[in-house]
Amino acid sequence: MAQAVIVADPKIMMGKPTVRGTRITVELILEKLASGETVDQILAAHPHLTEQGLRAAIAFAAEVLRAEVVYPMEYTRA
Repeated sequence: MAQAVIVADPKIMMGKPTVRGTRITVELILEKLASGETVDQILAAHPHLTEQGLRAAIAFAAEVLRAEVVYPMEYTRA
């Protein structure tokens, strides 16, 4: 059985989903992408992060959002 790439452990980063073997949260990866950083820039800044881990974080976020009820709202980036 394949080992999960995204894990949530209450002892690591207060239980936020992270890339296995790192303290890099899914949230951090999404924030960096949203701010305009490229995949290459993120990987260079976090040597323990792999492209597989980064892509797994994006896929995890998409899966979570797919399962959520989303209410209409306006979002303005500050």
